[in-house]
Amino acid sequence: MKKSAFIVGPQTAQMLQLGHPWVLADRYTRKWPKGNAGDLIQLADEAGRFLATALLDPADRVVARVLDFAPMDLDQNWVHDKVQQALELRQRHLALDDTDAYRLINGEGDFLPGLTVDKYGDYLMVQLFSRAWRPHLPLLVSALQKALEPVGIYEKFRPQQTRKLADKPKKLSHLLWGQGFSGRLKIKENGLTLLVELEEGLNTGLFSDQRDNRRDLMARAAGARVLNLFAYTGAFSVAAAAAGAAKVTSVDASAPYLEWARANFEANRLNPKRHEFLVGDCRNVLKDLQRQGRSFDVIIMDPPSFSTVKKSRFTTSGGTSDLVSEALPLLEKGGVLITSSNHQKVDLADYLKELRRGALAAGATLRVIGNYGQAGDFPYPVTFPEGRYLKYLISVKG
Repeated sequence: MKKSAFIVGPQTAQMLQLGHPWVLADRYTRKWPKGNAGDLIQLADEAGRFLATALLDPADRVVARVLDFAPMDLDQNWVHDKVQQALELRQRHLALDDTDAYRLINGEGDFLPGLTVDKYGDYLMVQLFSRAWRPHLPLLVSALQKALEPVGIYEKFRPQQTRKLADKPKKLSHLLWGQGFSGRLKIKENGLTLLVELEEGLNTGLFSDQRDNRRDLMARAAGARVLNLFAYTGAFSVAAAAAGAAKVTSVDASAPYLEWARANFEANRLNPKRHEFLVGDCRNVLKDLQRQGRSFDVIIMDPPSFSTVKKSRFTTSGGTSDLVSEALPLLEKGGVLITSSNHQKVDLADYLKELRRGALAAGATLRVIGNYGQAGDFPYPVTFPEGRYLKYLISVKG
């Protein structure tokens, strides 16, 4: 495969020498020769010294993603080796005995930047965050077939602006290879049964990056009154109920998602009638619960990076402190507040400031007893701090 040299500026060259896998569009990249998404290019500094081999995506903000810091060919053997390395990491280092849904390839963390592959039982979902991978999908499909022998492989393109797609129920994925599956597929996570949707919607109904955190919740939930805000399809709620929570109250703005949550309860032979499902904006529901004099032993808030509730858009900055201040009056003294954010641009220090503002506004104290991130099947290189996006804090109310 032909590779052309593309010159980067001194700042980008320094980042590449430090192992960062991205080249962002700037005045240097605007001078690059014309190319197509998926072209294999060689990056060089202004002196012409080789820096890396990368995939070109000229229309994207990330105009090049590094495949290797050495010369290479993007062929079947190279892709097969990367898939095998990803599989071996998970088989060797992760406890997945009671789980058949996990991330097999996590982009930069598995040296395949710009794409992810999730395993759902006997099916695989390839997500493309860059058009650069489209010409090379046959290589990936072949490697996945050999490594896992799936029943079917789906593909979904994830543009940067996913908000426009969030409310669209239409099919956003298509079958790349094998046999398709319509409707909800049963998978296993931590020994529990959960339902996922491979063909319709922006997401499948399960965020596997929280798998270890749901296991942690199960160790805390026995006998507890649990309030799960932004419950989505109820994976945290099912984990708490299965672990023996006295009552789980699940809140979400979407009635269809809460129906999905009920189905997840039933899939685990948990009677949804023994628990509570409230449709509504979480902040309004918190006010209603406070007026009713309700209280909880565990409160979970895992909001999406953006909310699609009309006239009430949640943002991590500011929104988190408001949620915390309105939730803390409902939490018993000594109770557990679990707060989570997947917003990549909010670092841990700023996130803690949000919790501090919320606690001070509520006149309460919070002590952090746990600070976790995404599960181990979402690895990231130490040279790519953006890969450590999930913040999951467990705090106790004083």
